Amino acid sequence: MRTRWLWILPLAVAVTIVWLSAQSQYPLGIQLPPPLDKVAHATVFGGLAWALDLALRLNRPDLPLYRRHLLVFVAVSIYGATDEWHQLFVPGRSCEFGDWLADSVGGGSGLLAGCAQVLVTRRLGALSWLRGTARRFDTAKELILVADPHWNAELTGLEEATARYPKADWLFLGDVFDVWVGLPGMETELQRTFLDWVGRRRAAGRWVGLWLGNREYFLDGQAGKFDLMGEGAGGRLEGEALAWEHGDLINPGDRQYRLWNLVSRSAPCWLLFRLLPGGWARRVSTWLERKLRTTNPTYKLTFPRAAFRAAAAAHPGTTFLTGHFHTHEVEANGIALPWAHEGRFMVWRNGRVEEL
Repeated sequence: MRTRWLWILPLAVAVTIVWLSAQSQYPLGIQLPPPLDKVAHATVFGGLAWALDLALRLNRPDLPLYRRHLLVFVAVSIYGATDEWHQLFVPGRSCEFGDWLADSVGGGSGLLAGCAQVLVTRRLGALSWLRGTARRFDTAKELILVADPHWNAELTGLEEATARYPKADWLFLGDVFDVWVGLPGMETELQRTFLDWVGRRRAAGRWVGLWLGNREYFLDGQAGKFDLMGEGAGGRLEGEALAWEHGDLINPGDRQYRLWNLVSRSAPCWLLFRLLPGGWARRVSTWLERKLRTTNPTYKLTFPRAAFRAAAAAHPGTTFLTGHFHTHEVEANGIALPWAHEGRFMVWRNGRVEEL
């Protein structure tokens, strides 16, 4: 209920900034000399972008970071341009390209400021989104849990588990493939085979969810093919004491990865991959993943036990799940699921997580 009205505050701030800037002057008639006038433009439009982004995030939790930022940046830049163009019709004034550039730079800075806390805290709302239904059709059914299969040649263990548990629901906790980029021309045959399997499961009345990991990028266009898709923190099942996230954002001390996560899911990165030919984009994504496997080893090779325990404690009364760590760990109400690369799946049934 709280977020239903909280978005009104940043929206009110945005409307106020728009009204003030539309007066073609600073409040109280203040006139600033260059370059302070450009700094003022950037500051005002940075505040506008920040307020619009916050309002959109609170009111549209289904929008990924890059889509929110694209919408806000385009809106702020267009408003900045029109704010300058209408000066042509005001006697004694001229259109200032430098002011519009400052407006756009300020807008981008405001969007970055809204994400700054995700680099050092567990407040991950700026990176988190979800679509679909978080309620299973029949909570008495087994829910098969698959974490980090990293499939690259075949869907190891999938058909066998399907045949053994034909009535089960499914939840995939990220890193389904070595790399999965949801842009035209980048989908592989194995990924199409997996999506066909998802379609058959859903057509048979089974619930299938996918929570994105650090190897999935821009997959929100495929959200309609799953009952639930999300990213970041906040995964849960309504009516069941089960919560989850992928696990890559558990440790707030891993700032190098936090920064990479923010950059790789940003609007500029999305635009870059959209503009690259499909073959080049695939090669770039594969190269990046190879580089990532050998970087930041301190955080990759050590299970962050204290950070994991703290993240689980934020979900009292539930079983809290992650993948990502490729090791089976249990801390209080938290469970890190084992690596499913060789078909090692788990199952949620009768309020417990067990080996399949």
